[in-house]
Amino acid sequence: MQIASETASQNRPRAMRMLSRWLSCIRFDEVAALQATPFIGAVFSIGALSTSHLLTMAVLIAGNVCLMAHVFVLNDWSGIDGDLKDPDRARQTFAAKGLTRSEVGYIAVTLLAIGLLLFGSINTKVLLVAIMIAGLSALYSSPTFHLKGVPLFNSALHFVGGCMHFLLGYMAFGAISVQGLVISCFFGLVFTAGHFTHEARDYDVDLLNGIRTNAVAFGKTESFVAGLVLFISAYAFLVALAVLGYVPFALVLAAAFIPVHLSASRRAMLADLTSESLRRLQRIYRSLFATIGIAMIVMVALS
Repeated sequence: MQIASETASQNRPRAMRMLSRWLSCIRFDEVAALQATPFIGAVFSIGALSTSHLLTMAVLIAGNVCLMAHVFVLNDWSGIDGDLKDPDRARQTFAAKGLTRSEVGYIAVTLLAIGLLLFGSINTKVLLVAIMIAGLSALYSSPTFHLKGVPLFNSALHFVGGCMHFLLGYMAFGAISVQGLVISCFFGLVFTAGHFTHEARDYDVDLLNGIRTNAVAFGKTESFVAGLVLFISAYAFLVALAVLGYVPFALVLAAAFIPVHLSASRRAMLADLTSESLRRLQRIYRSLFATIGIAMIVMVALS
């Protein structure tokens, strides 16, 4: 009995260390940033709040944590060879943390399975949307398809994915509607604009690894400008939605963020679009859109 007890106590720390290693391959900061979109979608369709609605919301967020973790783990699993060539990323890769590619592959599959089980417990519509998002991720990242390296198609995947991500939450409490579809397009524009900017930031690494992103195919500046145009279009689109009554009217004030975004973009261009200047820009526009998201939640909840 004593030997069995000692063995169990020794296995517990080892199991905890293994779990810690597995969790270390998940980009929790990116996963956390992508919890807002389906939550906002749910807020637009939830109606009167109840205990069952709160439980569904909790399951929705838990499922989305697993789904987004799967997306990023799959992306890292697919791109490990290129990441190891990047001195800025090599130290953060799962390989540097002692994980094998096989282990990370199993983690990606497990996260997806748990996420789909959670979404399936909500309703079939949500499950189908989640499967579509996972499919888009596979088309973008997996070595079989790798549409990350196909200019414009990669951005189209981000647009559809952004729309689907909003609808994931919207359809947890309601059926598809014109309102849900048009609001989802705002998030699709933001996702796509961010993708163009991200590609401009990663231009040197993608060029080194032979990945034909928009920035590599058309130029870093051209990719950055395309992202900026889409960002401004997203602000304008949101103002139009507010005027037309699809979102609270007070969101017309989002237009005030346009000069701020333009000013931050100008500073990045004056810095020759270096990786650091673009990271600084990303922090700024993420703060702007986070403010818009919080305003959406508060205004819809109050109404």
